Amino acid sequence: MSDIPTHEGAPAPLRIAIFTDSFFPELGGIQDSIMASARELGRRGVAVLILAPAASPRDFSRAGLAVAELEMGENVTIHRLSALAAPGSTGQSRLALPWARTAGVLAAFRPDVIHTQTFLGAGLAARAAARRIGVPLLGTNHWAVSGFSLYAPLAPEAVTRVACRAVARFYNHCAWTSVPSRAALAEMRAHGFRGAAAVISNPIDTERFHPASPEERARLKQELGLSSASVVYAGRLAREKHVDVLIRALPVLRARLPQAMLVLAGRGTARAGLEALARELGVADAVRFTGMLDHAALARLFQAADAFALASTSESQGMALLQAMSTGLPVVAVRQGPLVEYVPPGTGALTTPGDAAEIAACLAALLLDPRVRQRAGEAASRWAAQFGVAPVTDMMQAAYARAVSRSISQTPDAEWSKSCA
Repeated sequence: MSDIPTHEGAPAPLRIAIFTDSFFPELGGIQDSIMASARELGRRGVAVLILAPAASPRDFSRAGLAVAELEMGENVTIHRLSALAAPGSTGQSRLALPWARTAGVLAAFRPDVIHTQTFLGAGLAARAAARRIGVPLLGTNHWAVSGFSLYAPLAPEAVTRVACRAVARFYNHCAWTSVPSRAALAEMRAHGFRGAAAVISNPIDTERFHPASPEERARLKQELGLSSASVVYAGRLAREKHVDVLIRALPVLRARLPQAMLVLAGRGTARAGLEALARELGVADAVRFTGMLDHAALARLFQAADAFALASTSESQGMALLQAMSTGLPVVAVRQGPLVEYVPPGTGALTTPGDAAEIAACLAALLLDPRVRQRAGEAASRWAAQFGVAPVTDMMQAAYARAVSRSISQTPDAEWSKSCA
């Protein structure tokens, strides 16, 4: 699958150029998925060129990292594009300039396919480059755009419609598009997206995010200072994630389990307000802010915790959710688009968005019954196994191979879903 035939019949390595506005040193689920896929492709002998925004020393500092380029393996090269800082809850967001120079590096690399992971600056540069050099353009839409309507200062519904239509128009220029959930694809279709597409999960590192033995879990719980009723959230501390709902649920939960605590892993512009809310509700001593954690530390936190909670209404999939499930954590999330797809029965519970009391009740049901919690955690881990790096990369390689053969645009959604499963 990593090779394509040459005119002489000898195999030639597949060459993929990936454009993205979301990349290291900015930390997040999209960045994780792009890095994991690129590394796996490189290990398989595929040549990968990643074109991502240039980062500033401040971006590395905010992530707690030394200023150094990411090492991705011998078959993966990173090229930085001229970029500007952009507003964002991580304080690290960068947008590549749509007119950033790519001709020289692409001429030297000679890609068979260009794959854009964004519809923003780098995406516009990718579209122009694909047209210029005459190779197929594939797309991935990681964003549930409607979930960010709360940031619109005026007429949020109208702003959301305009934004969703713009996203759909962009991906109509792609020969094929992957989307991480049926709900996200349905949103695109509703706003004018007509292209060939398939639902393909972002990959998670199931080798790192695995359940711990009871002995290891007890050791980690003591080492990290977690209680016997510890609930964890991981992700941006941003308005659209509704972490405030989890904090509002905590006093209700502690009325039944006084030892309950909430651990918030991540960083973002909403942290100060969340800290103030915890103090106002009298649970500041039961809410722990860890800041951003690397994968190793995040896996250890999940292995030591008792449940994962997510109140966000802006997910296109939920990478931290799947990582937590892979680690064996039962989940309580909200009944919102993609989360309905990724929290199947038996792995936890789905609640009404914004309902702190319902979240507290569902968490209590899990935390008060060790057998229920164990069964849900085991089911969650089995469910998440299908989203590992290797099986997801198999699907993307199938997409690249079809793009090179120029048969990709004639394949309808249903056939793609079957062929990529």
